[in-house]
Amino acid sequence: MAKQDQQGRKRRPCRFCQNDELYIDYKDEKRLLRFISEQGKIIPKRITGACTKHQRQLVKAIKRARHLALLPYVSDTVR
Repeated sequence: MAKQDQQGRKRRPCRFCQNDELYIDYKDEKRLLRFISEQGKIIPKRITGACTKHQRQLVKAIKRARHLALLPYVSDTVR
């Protein structure tokens, strides 16, 4: 049974929990790009629909990928 938010709507389940994923890999840059805005900001959990556990893993993976230059810190259009 899905949890409900404060307004009574049902929350959609976390996509990572549905697929039984234990680890979000920082080397999978195509997947991580879906969770970054056009400006390069990390999209919050209320928009991505990820649970708290997987949002933390997602943020850690994005930051690792940025540090290794797999993902940009800032988009080219922001200059």
